[in-house]
Amino acid sequence: MKLSRLYTNRTNLFEPVEFVPTLNVVMAEIRLPENKDKDTHNLGKTSLGRLLDFVFLSKRNPKFFLFKHEDQFKDLIFFLEIELADASFVTVRRSVTEATKIAFKKHEAGHQDFSGLPLGEWDHQDVPFERARELLDGLLDWRGTSPWQYRSCLGYLLRSQEDYRDVFQLGAAIGRHAYWKPFLAHLLGFDSHLVERHYEKEEELAGKEDTAQVIRNELGGGSVEDISKIDGLLLLKVNDAEKKQKLLDSFDFRAQDKEKTKDLVDTTDQRIAWLNNRRYSLNQNKKKIVTSLGDDQILFNPDEAQRLFQEAGVLFAGQVKKDFQQLIAFNRAITEERRQYLLEERDEIDAELKDINAELTTLGRRRSEMLSFLSSTDVFAKYKLVADELVNLRADITSLERLRASMHRLQELRAEIRTLSEECGHLQSAIEENVEKQNSDKTSRFSAIRVYFSEVVEDVIDRKALLSVSPNKEGHLEFKAEILDGSGNATSADTGHTYRKLLCIAFDLAVLRAHLDEKFPRFVYHDGIFESLDDRKKENLLTVIRQYADLGLQPIITLIDSDLPPRADSEPVFTSQEIVVTLHDEGDEGRLFKMSSW
Repeated sequence: MKLSRLYTNRTNLFEPVEFVPTLNVVMAEIRLPENKDKDTHNLGKTSLGRLLDFVFLSKRNPKFFLFKHEDQFKDLIFFLEIELADASFVTVRRSVTEATKIAFKKHEAGHQDFSGLPLGEWDHQDVPFERARELLDGLLDWRGTSPWQYRSCLGYLLRSQEDYRDVFQLGAAIGRHAYWKPFLAHLLGFDSHLVERHYEKEEELAGKEDTAQVIRNELGGGSVEDISKIDGLLLLKVNDAEKKQKLLDSFDFRAQDKEKTKDLVDTTDQRIAWLNNRRYSLNQNKKKIVTSLGDDQILFNPDEAQRLFQEAGVLFAGQVKKDFQQLIAFNRAITEERRQYLLEERDEIDAELKDINAELTTLGRRRSEMLSFLSSTDVFAKYKLVADELVNLRADITSLERLRASMHRLQELRAEIRTLSEECGHLQSAIEENVEKQNSDKTSRFSAIRVYFSEVVEDVIDRKALLSVSPNKEGHLEFKAEILDGSGNATSADTGHTYRKLLCIAFDLAVLRAHLDEKFPRFVYHDGIFESLDDRKKENLLTVIRQYADLGLQPIITLIDSDLPPRADSEPVFTSQEIVVTLHDEGDEGRLFKMSSW
């Protein structure tokens, strides 16, 4: 479960990378003085991790450099040799041109070169992409990731610069938390089945609620409480339709004539009479209101009264004028309020009159049709009229049946929503119990990862770090990685890029170490591992990485020679065996791909 060899069919363009079982270093040397102060050098140290992801069967991405510049790479076929848990090997073959046709070969000895092996001699040839992923998942047998496929954890094993932005949520997993949190919970030792089921139930619940809302919108103001009313109307309509069908079948309209006569006298004429009386009463009230609105005028003029008082020599005329003005103002206030009430009442009368007139028009038309029906001697005309009424009845029945079906469906959805809400609540409680158990159990996998995580950070920067997992109020897990101060309180140091990268590295190493007793990958790739760290912390981090390599892991790190921790007397930081790739800026031969920068 370690990387063994990466090579292509064109060694003149890409030299084979021979990985070693322990520490692997990809060194980029900046030899030209004019390149010393550059931020990027395009030598290919970052591209190596992307190539590994490609041969681990990442999906085709047009932005990926192999496909973005396919004219330069179209002839290349990549081969990745992987050491399995039983010390045997599997080689994956993937070309740029036919990236969805994969080949595999199992073999006992490592460091083989199958670039010239005919495709027919491979164990599996031209395997379709999705099937190839399933096949590779079985060959790798990373049971520690089950039931997820092997690619679920690759983001934590192949950390690019973009993946240092967040310890837990990788760039490839941006999106809904349901896509990555269950697997992360599994890695940390929590019951991922509960987390996954919770997200599934929430999604199902949201779907049911959306469907119920659509039905409510279609029903307008209707609700499940109206089912009894709809059933009653439907019963009456069906009964009426059956009667009319019998009339048509018997061709005898005497009963229909009787019914029409009774309906005309008892219902239609009576309703018309009541509406006419009501209209008369409303018109009378409206007339009174209009008269009142016209009478609400104050004819007394204080100025003319003052002039009259002066002519008559009345004393205190000014005081009399003032009293009259106050009285007029008071009356106007009362009159204005009364006027508003009268206007509102007039508007209500107008609205009711409009409805009455419309209903009278409808009833008059209906009365005319009934009289025509009763006075007609043409039996075929009556047959046609009854047939038309039957058609309308059946249309009403169909509409009511559809409405009833929607209401019954809404009623079912309400029951399903209640059930799903209860299930979500039970799952949330189970998640909270599981988190509490794993947090408090000192022998749990999560406790081990927490300890390893903090140890790595403390060994590098002499400060403890805290890995915590807790459910929020919706029952979703929240993952946090924080650096602590001397008093054990969380600080904001982890928000900086340098320390956040350190937390990512510590997390990846801690997870790998905690799974040493399982069939689980043993390699991890960290790009630009020493960038922005001071010399002492670089030395500490290198010591930690070597310790983890001694535990049986395969760290693969990339760096620029200017980021190396200093050594006295030019003592090398890495042995020649540890440096598996050396890149430099002295021409195309120093690049990962021996060609001009693309």
